[in-house]
Amino acid sequence: MLWISFGSVLTIIPLKGFISHYNAIIIDTIESMNRYHLAQINIAQAKDSMQSPVMDGFVKRLDEINQLAEQSEGFIWRLKTEQGDATGINAFEDDRLIINLSLWNNLDSLKHYVYQSVHIDLIQDKKHWFNKIKPAHLALWWIPEGCIPSIEQGKQKLQYLQNHGASASVFTFAKPYPHPETT
Repeated sequence: MLWISFGSVLTIIPLKGFISHYNAIIIDTIESMNRYHLAQINIAQAKDSMQSPVMDGFVKRLDEINQLAEQSEGFIWRLKTEQGDATGINAFEDDRLIINLSLWNNLDSLKHYVYQSVHIDLIQDKKHWFNKIKPAHLALWWIPEGCIPSIEQGKQKLQYLQNHGASASVFTFAKPYPHPETT
């Protein structure tokens, strides 16, 4: 058997039936297709603009917390502007809704950063800076290694979680799902 990729379709072709004129890429290893990273999105509704005195305590900690994330074991990527944070990205109609989108090696790495580092200080103080929002505000999902989550994908995951609850396709810290089985 030979594994062949035609664009985004993976096909198994018996060597006997392989016709060499197909524009195909031979995949050296299937192993890389079985590896996943953890994508996460969380949103928060600020009590005021990022320039307001109300948000000052949060804004002053942004660089520290973002650097901590980037230096954390298991961190891969995070959404950010040229200024180094994502607070200036307007992903929603409500311009006070801020977005955090990141990619991690695994659930344990993200949990450690969120709950066992100084990041916990921001969680404990969030009531000073953010309004409580009813819809789902955090979503986690497994994404194939080498892929970067998009804002739109993150928004769709939040909506799915809100409408259907946690599942293998999108989940939360409280109800996690293991990465897809490797074959």
